[in-house]
Amino acid sequence: MTAAPRAILRTLRAAAAAAAALWVAGAAQAQLNLGVPEELKGIDIIENLNGSLPLDTRFTDDEGKEVALGDYFTGKRPVLLQIGFNKCPMLCNLVLNGVFDGLKGVEWIPGEEFEVLSLSIDPTEGAGLAKAKKESYLAEFDRPGASRGIHFLTGAETMSRAVADTVGFTYRKQDNGDYAHAAAIFLITPDGRISRYMYGTKFEPKDLRMALLEASEGRIGTTLDRFILWCHIYDPNARGYVLQARRVMSIGGLVTVLALAGGLAMFWRADLRKKKNDGALAATN
Repeated sequence: MTAAPRAILRTLRAAAAAAAALWVAGAAQAQLNLGVPEELKGIDIIENLNGSLPLDTRFTDDEGKEVALGDYFTGKRPVLLQIGFNKCPMLCNLVLNGVFDGLKGVEWIPGEEFEVLSLSIDPTEGAGLAKAKKESYLAEFDRPGASRGIHFLTGAETMSRAVADTVGFTYRKQDNGDYAHAAAIFLITPDGRISRYMYGTKFEPKDLRMALLEASEGRIGTTLDRFILWCHIYDPNARGYVLQARRVMSIGGLVTVLALAGGLAMFWRADLRKKKNDGALAATN
């Protein structure tokens, strides 16, 4: 073998070795990135849009009264649902903090335009803890009249599990008694169907407003609100509502057509008026 082919062969072998090393490194990094702690395996949100909540499930509210889930779905107002547990040391608090921080920027009042439900998955929690949790958020939220539209529910594991399963909220109890779960809230229609999933621990006021408007199916908000919603679509990647280019373009096209029609009408009216004036002038001569 001559020197030139040997050099080429060495170059090819070096390139192959480098590619193999990169592949191994990439695979190792992928395994590292995809590694999920044992306690979080199977913890997820499985979306079930338009699924109907089990409205016959029964709970205890923060005043100690027995209630049915269906009591909050009378066909009048949408419901913002959060699932977690009141003794949660971190994530549930972050989600609820994000909800109430976002709602501060929405002028609607719970109990009038919408309802807020916080459902505990811990069957050992009772009305006393639920009431204390509610009062702490009411004090921070500071919205007159909001107490009648904010509800913290507790109850048997079979009942809360039925609701969680319907919305696809999977969770697992840990050895220390806490629950591993994901961070999300659920927007429910006035008749108890799942309208929207929103993820994370921070919720912008405009996104909460649009989500509630969407879930209300036109029962709340103004005509302008509904028009703005029509121009937007929820983007899970952006975790918020974004403009729909196609609908905005269609509006622009309609405005253009109307402007042209208006311009032509004015031109024809002016032309007709000129002809009438010319005819009247000719008649006098």
